[in-house]
Amino acid sequence: MQYDRALFETMPIPKAVAKNSIPAIMSMLLVFVYNVADTFFIGQTGDELQVAAVTLSMPVFTLFIGAGVLLGVGGTSVISRSLGQGREAYAKKVSAFVFYASITLGLLLMVSFWIFMPTVLNIIGVSSDTIDFTRSYLNYLVVGAPFVIMSQTFSNIIRAEGKSSLAMRGMMIGSITNIILDPIFILTLDMGVTGAAIATVIGNLFSALYFISYLVSGRSILSIRLKDFKMTDGIMFGVLSIGIPASLNNLMLSVANIFMNNFLSSYGDVQLAAMGVAIRANMILIFVQIGLGQGVQPLVGYNYGAKNFKRLKGIIKFSTATAIVIGSILTLIYWVLADTIVQSFINNEQVITYGTQMLRALIISGPIVGVMFIFINVLQGFGKVVPSLILSISRHGLVFIPLIYLLNKFAGLNGIIYTQPATDILTSILSVGIYVVVIRGVIGEHSTIRQRGNL
Repeated sequence: MQYDRALFETMPIPKAVAKNSIPAIMSMLLVFVYNVADTFFIGQTGDELQVAAVTLSMPVFTLFIGAGVLLGVGGTSVISRSLGQGREAYAKKVSAFVFYASITLGLLLMVSFWIFMPTVLNIIGVSSDTIDFTRSYLNYLVVGAPFVIMSQTFSNIIRAEGKSSLAMRGMMIGSITNIILDPIFILTLDMGVTGAAIATVIGNLFSALYFISYLVSGRSILSIRLKDFKMTDGIMFGVLSIGIPASLNNLMLSVANIFMNNFLSSYGDVQLAAMGVAIRANMILIFVQIGLGQGVQPLVGYNYGAKNFKRLKGIIKFSTATAIVIGSILTLIYWVLADTIVQSFINNEQVITYGTQMLRALIISGPIVGVMFIFINVLQGFGKVVPSLILSISRHGLVFIPLIYLLNKFAGLNGIIYTQPATDILTSILSVGIYVVVIRGVIGEHSTIRQRGNL
């Protein structure tokens, strides 16, 4: 089976970016569905404590997504560059490695969370009112760790061969399953947060099974056959060197959420529930931009591997402009409809009041935050480990954590609310500076090689 060579080499840039990015954006929106479906249907119970429990559990789910990003983004970067270099057999070995690694990592996380559940509950900041609901949710959610990781991994990997629409369908199967099961388990069967977790696990299981069926069908250039599994020859190092910085963004998001939850808990469960709703509502804007970046990354990696720098620069310029336009439009929509959006999650007057304020604060950085995600994915496509690492740990770590301490001290609850948008603005500016330095180095290196070739 041949990959979509025209997509990477000859298709007009706007069409190529759209063809690979629109399904990637849809896939991220389906991940958004996983995140908000539980909150939405739990919110219909009117119980803010159960909503708070799902909010408190978010760092754990984010960690599972991060593990999938580790293998998926790292594998995509190596595979796309390998295909650009004409090394198809090597790409098969990389895909086999990430398949078995996703199963192993998922099982390890599942067992670890069961063993250390009391410690986890303490770390994420549960209160005496939310501990039972949170424990019930997590006890079932961790069962799905292998399926979450595998579905997230291969929704990325399959885009490396130009099958972005197929990756979207795999995520859609899981999301639709989750949406159907949530109201049945949560409301009809009155299972509350336990039902929400079970629905999430089943949805991710269906997504994982879809990707496995495709990979063994013979329609893919990639492989999950055991005989193709290999950790040496730079495979494991290549995947992890890019995957770890990429996944650190999700890991640091979990850490940032824990810090946020602990700070908010001191103000009350209502404020905690409101921020949970606001963050999930804002995920549409963030996930659209992440999806655009993920869709662009295989195009960047392939043309970087093929040394087609004219097309490479065109892809980066077009996708950056697209990110700014999309971000500006979504920010305007969110600002106008903020109270309506929050109210759609839960009919609680206090939560709606705080949630509307929090959502409007979060979207302040909306017009430019997409630039950061574009450049993160560009650096990952280049295989530039250190620059992508710096950006990955800045948004939710190096910048966010000091800021939340500082702003909480001087501005209280309002300081906490405005920590994330302030962080996004600073990190977006940083991403531009790092990209400029790296692209100059890439172009300079290419010019030197060409000059040597002409001697």
